Amino acid sequence: MGFHNTEEAIFTQPLDVSTYNTSLKTETSTTITKPSNVTSTKCSTSSKKNFTNGLTNNHILRHSFRTPDAIKTPSNTPPTFFKNNNSVKVECQVRARIPTSTGEFFLHLYRNNRDNKEHLAVVYGDNIRSNSLDASRPEENEMDRIIRGAYKGRLKPGQIKSDISDGDDPNISSIQLPPPLVRIHSECFTGETVHSARCDCGEQLDEAMRLIQLEGHGVVIYLRQEGRGIGLADKLRAYNLQDLGYDTVTANLFLKHPPDLRNYDVATKILDDLNLSTIRLLTNNPDKIEQIEEAGIKVIERVPMIPITWQNNLDSNRIGKEVDQYLKVKVERMGHLLSIPETLLHIDNI
Repeated sequence: MGFHNTEEAIFTQPLDVSTYNTSLKTETSTTITKPSNVTSTKCSTSSKKNFTNGLTNNHILRHSFRTPDAIKTPSNTPPTFFKNNNSVKVECQVRARIPTSTGEFFLHLYRNNRDNKEHLAVVYGDNIRSNSLDASRPEENEMDRIIRGAYKGRLKPGQIKSDISDGDDPNISSIQLPPPLVRIHSECFTGETVHSARCDCGEQLDEAMRLIQLEGHGVVIYLRQEGRGIGLADKLRAYNLQDLGYDTVTANLFLKHPPDLRNYDVATKILDDLNLSTIRLLTNNPDKIEQIEEAGIKVIERVPMIPITWQNNLDSNRIGKEVDQYLKVKVERMGHLLSIPETLLHIDNI
């Protein structure tokens, strides 16, 4: 019997994308960083050239998987506060203190001239400040500055000046601190809000904030690029394909997306705005390191994000087999820098 349509043919004869696999060989040296339970990898020029993510070592080619009608791009109008400039620009609109179970952070909300999304920076440490937030704005008064978060120290009831510190060290800006820990994290509604066990995104966000608090200063840049850039709707469609037996890479290709559509242009501009030109990056993704360094940010150290479930020997009867498969595909098909537990090495279908 013949196939009625293309979709039926593809489902009956699963899409062969094995030719897209790449091998990743890096030359790295391992050191112990604070906190003591985290192993980091120093970045070297020789390893950078091999960084890849999603089956190519040139991230311009990531978009070659797309056909003209593959994705309907929304007609977003860039914010009006940036005009006549094609380069990416960001501006911190507001900042507020956020007390959490892991410490007191400051949440910075950014706008940019590329999209209408509200990207965020979760900052720990009074030494990290936003240039665009602190800059004076036309006709604003002291209360305006306080309300948008352009103050120093901590606010107190009745405060009317933005430059009164609350017992902070006046020489804090002159203290020499090591390069901060930075996590560049992409939004994941399913993993962070619904606590989906298909991925480890929520766990990564929590762990990054914990490690940064232990370090004493650092930033989580939170980018609104759901589903590796394909959006929540297609991410859910990909979930249905995964239930039919496709892995995350093949599901994206079936939906006419590349394995990873994300870019980090806005993230690097936020780092610039926060005066962070040299960082230690919390990541397993070599493509992320490459893009960040190509934008002029120096990554002196890669601190791996080791999944909690992979930090100890696995029980074959444990729950969480879907996240194991998700992580295996990241390593085997997308070149992520992570060691697969021996108990999973010879399992094709977890």
